[in-house]
Amino acid sequence: MSGEPVFFEIGVEDAQRGMAFYGALFGWEFAPGPSQEGFTIGTPGIPGGVHGGDPGAVPYIFFRVDDMDAALDRVRELGGSVDDADLAGEDGAAEYGRFKLCKDDQGSAFGLHQPPRPAV
Repeated sequence: MSGEPVFFEIGVEDAQRGMAFYGALFGWEFAPGPSQEGFTIGTPGIPGGVHGGDPGAVPYIFFRVDDMDAALDRVRELGGSVDDADLAGEDGAAEYGRFKLCKDDQGSAFGLHQPPRPAV
């Protein structure tokens, strides 16, 4: 099914400070992320991530899509935009799937996530 929230990402200036803050606030546990630049967040609900070097960022929410390329084409058709960066990197795509940041036709940010394909 497409459209349900599947992941959130928190950008902070200093990832270590961010993990200390959110870990103390919510009891979250962290592990190295797929890009080796951020960390995954263990929550009892929707999984998340935290990354540094992004002061003043707002949390991103990622929505599931079944076909990333078709979804990105549709975002553009509807007047939105797509960030060219590949968030999981080539190595992370097989294990974590594909992630893309987008903006709607009014400039509000959101993300899309295509889960990894099942092994054959």
